[in-house]
Amino acid sequence: MLLELADVSKSYPTGEGILHVLRGVSLALDAGESLALTGESGSGKSTLLHLAGGLDRPDQGAIRFGGQDIARLGDRELASFRRVSVGLVFQQFNLIPSLDVGHNLAFQARLGGRHDADWTDRLAERLGLVKLLERYPEQLSGGQQQRVAIGRALAGRPQLILADEPTGNLDEATGDAVLDLMLALLAETGAALLMVTHSTRLAARLGRRLHLTAGRLT
Repeated sequence: MLLELADVSKSYPTGEGILHVLRGVSLALDAGESLALTGESGSGKSTLLHLAGGLDRPDQGAIRFGGQDIARLGDRELASFRRVSVGLVFQQFNLIPSLDVGHNLAFQARLGGRHDADWTDRLAERLGLVKLLERYPEQLSGGQQQRVAIGRALAGRPQLILADEPTGNLDEATGDAVLDLMLALLAETGAALLMVTHSTRLAARLGRRLHLTAGRLT
């Protein structure tokens, strides 16, 4: 088992009291497995993803990665975990505007000390980015930017990819093509995928699907 969330809860204080976002959530994800997480807006999907990636800490419960409870790691250890073990793909792309495509692709891998020039070149070729390496994000289409974001996430060969509505800003045809590429590359690397999506159609293409309602999984 690569990732396990065991009885995880998370809440936030608001002006109207405590907002309970996740209520005793448990799930498991094996290496190489893909899991879609669906649910209405505000159901806690992104919060769950952030907890799984070590971007936030739970109020209670355990989040185990390779058997280690990352919720108990110190800030420095948690930052190292994020750099080395996790690749993040967001709906908003989050590319660095001052870096060209080539440097955006390598950015995360360099941070984690895992840059492999040959692998990055292969990613650029597989993602159709070879002729775009010297362009900047503002010179790319939405689909091209998302392919760069996927390449950046995979460049360090992480064990886990967390994707939050990765095709949400793309038209259906472009989104399908981007997901095709991501799934093919994940199969090649053996990384696991946890993807948040509103689309039941896209969710059906992953190995498993769980639905989040009012902070609980069904």
